[in-house]
Amino acid sequence: MRKAIEPRLSQILDFCAEDPVERVFLEDVARRRLGRFTGFTANGRLTALCHVGANVVPAGEDCSRFAHAAARGRARMIIGDDRAVDELWDELAPLMPRPRDDRPGQPVYAISEPPPSGETGLRPATDHDFKLLLPACAAAHEEEIGVDPLADDPEAFRWRTRSQIEEGRSWIWEEHGTILFKAEASAWTPAAVQVQQVWVDPVARGKGNAQRGMRDLCRLLLERVPTVCLFVRPENAPAIHVYETVGMQRHGSYRSLIF
Repeated sequence: MRKAIEPRLSQILDFCAEDPVERVFLEDVARRRLGRFTGFTANGRLTALCHVGANVVPAGEDCSRFAHAAARGRARMIIGDDRAVDELWDELAPLMPRPRDDRPGQPVYAISEPPPSGETGLRPATDHDFKLLLPACAAAHEEEIGVDPLADDPEAFRWRTRSQIEEGRSWIWEEHGTILFKAEASAWTPAAVQVQQVWVDPVARGKGNAQRGMRDLCRLLLERVPTVCLFVRPENAPAIHVYETVGMQRHGSYRSLIF
């Protein structure tokens, strides 16, 4: 077996360009010079890549080879294409604690053509929205991950929420202090934006607000990138209905292991 390498940025970008939706997180982190990467090459090109940090994200061929590198970290989540995570976890499981949640088969959706307008008041969030957004982001996080971040690590979560706003990665549609739709970007590259934490205030649900907000978010982002993507839990039928109604198409599936 060839030895693992620390890949150059140019190698990572070439590798991610082979599937810019599946590998959007890897490319985003690499471009921002965040985290640590390990990879394997054949004939001078990357064939497998793994981000090793709080999130372990494998991609490419024979990802079982990343098991020992992943075991040395303190992963809070392993996430990526179903096949890549399956290969990694088959080798890594004896070296890691049992995950508290295992989520295979999470559909990945993508859209490249702007949908019809939702005619909402969606806009980029500003610092003035922070107090309103913070509990909403925490609620969305708890609904998705099962942990209240304001109880687990409140300062880190406040910092992350504010950073998303400052970086232009947070959008909100609110009326009279009620959030009718909000979302953030978890990854952003020249080829794609990955959306996360889509959320509507419970009192405003069941009224078509999520679909309207998602339409306008896709339209806004598709003015800047070729593709908007996201992934969703397979049992979340209401969210899947929203994304498919908006016009998003299946693009593979992810598996998440949460520790």
